[in-house]
Amino acid sequence: MNLLLTLLFFIIPSISYSQTNENKEVSKVNYASFIMYHRFGDSRFPSTNIKKEQFERHINELLKPKYNVIDIERALLAINNIEPVKDRSVVITIDDAYSSVYEYAWPIFKKYKLPFTLFISTDVIDNKTPGYMSWEEIRTLRDHGVTIGSQTKSHPHMFKLANEKIIEELSISNSRFIDEIGSKPKIFAYPYGEYNLEVLEEVKSHGFIAAFGQHSGVAHKSLGMYELPRFAMNEKYGDMDRFLLAVNALPMPISDLSPKNPVILKNPPNYGFTLSEKIKPKNAVRCFANNGLKADTKRLGKYRIEIRLNGPFSKGRGRINCTMAGDNNRWRWLGRQFIIKK
Repeated sequence: MNLLLTLLFFIIPSISYSQTNENKEVSKVNYASFIMYHRFGDSRFPSTNIKKEQFERHINELLKPKYNVIDIERALLAINNIEPVKDRSVVITIDDAYSSVYEYAWPIFKKYKLPFTLFISTDVIDNKTPGYMSWEEIRTLRDHGVTIGSQTKSHPHMFKLANEKIIEELSISNSRFIDEIGSKPKIFAYPYGEYNLEVLEEVKSHGFIAAFGQHSGVAHKSLGMYELPRFAMNEKYGDMDRFLLAVNALPMPISDLSPKNPVILKNPPNYGFTLSEKIKPKNAVRCFANNGLKADTKRLGKYRIEIRLNGPFSKGRGRINCTMAGDNNRWRWLGRQFIIKK
């Protein structure tokens, strides 16, 4: 993948829309950018780690007046069109409850009164696994207003599980949360960002009000409350150029997504979606795939976008990210992660 495609695939964020004219800067909107971290200052795991100096630059940027760092509950009210939020609202999420969250990141969040959500799989905490937080530390965060979310019992590849195992992962972890923090979480994050439609329905039936993957984009209701995106930050893709694009991004509202199931049997998939008429999609949509695949992007009529790849994804996970230029040097972004089933 050449430098330009790398920039577009991994760095450009998405742009959003409100109920008003796109050419006007709006003060209240129904979307938010979600940022995802894992480890802090642990260079042994660069794919899930953010360097301390990178993280501190992120925080310094978010402290500027133009941003609005909000808790996840408030963001979900906006996404559900109940209570809008300011443009450039940002939600901070952290997966896996590593010790560096409590020891390093938490004091910084507390100092600047920045809310965040911590997604936890309960087994590693119950087993007192080295390098992870304790239930006592998690209760301390809860008592200071941190939102606790679930990431199952054992952090499995959920799409591989039989239905009874999916139910077990969700129900046992919910019980452990009730035992340890007094309530079960309302928010869920799919381990590895992986799910199929069966997993999604079980998450919904177990009382979660929203669920998040690890595909990039700005969270907006047109994507579905159980397939919301987040911008992942790590050593390689946590530089300021990418971070600025993410926190200034806007969504690409769509309908008629195909295929609906991210676990695919046909590889490559025939991928397509319909743009919302409300964003006045006059600009070109450009799509990019990982693994060096080329994406042929065609617009059918005024609003339908169809993408065909020149070859199959490698085994594991594949991604297609689509972008559209918006006003004020901002970008609309739609990311999709596919899981290739043998």
